Amino acid sequence: MRSTPPPPARRWDGSPLAHRVRRSLRVSPDGVSRLLRCSQGDRCRECGNRIEWYHRGAQRPVRLHPHELPAARVPSVCRWHVSSGVAYPGGDGSSWCRLPHAVVCPARDVPPPPPELTGLRRSLAVNTRRLIDAGAFTPCPASPGSPAPQRGNPAACRPARPVVQLPYVRYLAARPVDEIQCIAQTRRRHRCTSTLLSPDTPAGTWKLVPAAATSGQLALPAAVMAIYDLSAIPYAEQLRWRAQRCLRHSAIPTAADLAVAD
Repeated sequence: MRSTPPPPARRWDGSPLAHRVRRSLRVSPDGVSRLLRCSQGDRCRECGNRIEWYHRGAQRPVRLHPHELPAARVPSVCRWHVSSGVAYPGGDGSSWCRLPHAVVCPARDVPPPPPELTGLRRSLAVNTRRLIDAGAFTPCPASPGSPAPQRGNPAACRPARPVVQLPYVRYLAARPVDEIQCIAQTRRRHRCTSTLLSPDTPAGTWKLVPAAATSGQLALPAAVMAIYDLSAIPYAEQLRWRAQRCLRHSAIPTAADLAVAD
């Protein structure tokens, strides 16, 4: 039994073989989107169906249906297209287009989808019911506002969707403060499992602030609301929270984002 001989290091004419150098995918820090052009898939938190996250030209995220649809079946006001990893409203002149997930999300009743998209919304609703029956998806309960926490008891202040305040801006988080996860990609191409809140970094403080309408804002039903204030921490830490990166990945600017910031 003979073993297979190794491949020749030179061509038939004696010239050396050119070795292909594998290059890693990098993200330009000046680009519109820090997300890679792939692995942006996610599931809708309201219905459980698959979606794809893209950034618009103004760096605002948008959820799109994961499949292209014939442009003739989609109303012109609902058509989107993707160019170089960035989503733009309107068609690009081709016979295919993308569709925002919010138009056909079965968990949203108002406004109803256009008649051309009723069948797609019905199929997504059937898939949602299958996921719920199989235990793979649990819809978020529409619970009323929880009572305000008692002052001086930080352990009791753990809202499911807290309001995090950075200088002059308030952000509505998707999960409790101690569960906000880093969105950077690891070397194994997985999402980092570290959280933003770390015992080695300064933490914010819980405060009760008025929830009344000011400067044209919408009035909330409660008189006060609890916010997680990060205004007193160093400016570098504020930027780290705004970028939603852990302490280790905040020092690696070339690492790509694998998810959209909450």
